[in-house]
Amino acid sequence: MRKKTLTICFTNNKGGSGKSTTCSNVGAAMAMAGKKVLLIDGDMQLNLSLSFFSEEEVLSMAASEQNLYAAIKKQKDLTDFIVPTPYGNLDLIPSSTLMSSIEYELFTKWQRELILRKCLQKVKDAGIYDYILIDAPPTLGGWVMNILCASDRVIIPVEASPWGMFGLANMFEFLQEVRGIAPELEVMGVVVTKVDTRKNYFKQTLEILKEMPDIYLFSSYIRVDSSIEWAQDSSAPVVAFKKNSRSAKEYQALAEEVMERGSR
Repeated sequence: MRKKTLTICFTNNKGGSGKSTTCSNVGAAMAMAGKKVLLIDGDMQLNLSLSFFSEEEVLSMAASEQNLYAAIKKQKDLTDFIVPTPYGNLDLIPSSTLMSSIEYELFTKWQRELILRKCLQKVKDAGIYDYILIDAPPTLGGWVMNILCASDRVIIPVEASPWGMFGLANMFEFLQEVRGIAPELEVMGVVVTKVDTRKNYFKQTLEILKEMPDIYLFSSYIRVDSSIEWAQDSSAPVVAFKKNSRSAKEYQALAEEVMERGSR
């Protein structure tokens, strides 16, 4: 019996929200829990790819034809662009710095909002993966619309800082627009990242999010932890790099919460 594959997009139009780190660690934690996971790096900054491979390896993949940009440009089935990571149950479709021109590449294409969905369809239909997690760039444009139209659920990481909530209203307006094309798309929830519980920013962020109607706030939040930076420096997710660290346990708890919500 084929698995039902759930595609989840991690997106926020504000940079610095911890989006790539959350995507990589939730994916790695899911894989460690025995789930088969495919990660897709949709951002020209390559941060998701760098979470699993060295800079040299990532730049080599970015310069080759083995990346998401090459697949989207040629509108190819994504199956042949999947790269195994060093971790069991966890695969990746790497990004390219050329993703900076993806909006231009999409502009003249027929049904351009649905190109990623079509390229991903065979992978989903094969039922190999339990989850496909996509890291979107911090923008609101045609490419992010593509990513959202290819997704079943959306997770929005929000930084616990004075600027963390900036632009969130625009994000939700954009999601409403996307639902005109992909009405089945649902917001799974908002996760608060880069938390310092000693600061009022955290409490203020939680209060604002709790007051927002129809938005689920994940009970798991991610605190500031130097272990995350050490893991990034070693091109590894913190849940594998330092399993007993506070942040690793927080990401594991978040992954459990995501899987529980995804099964509903």
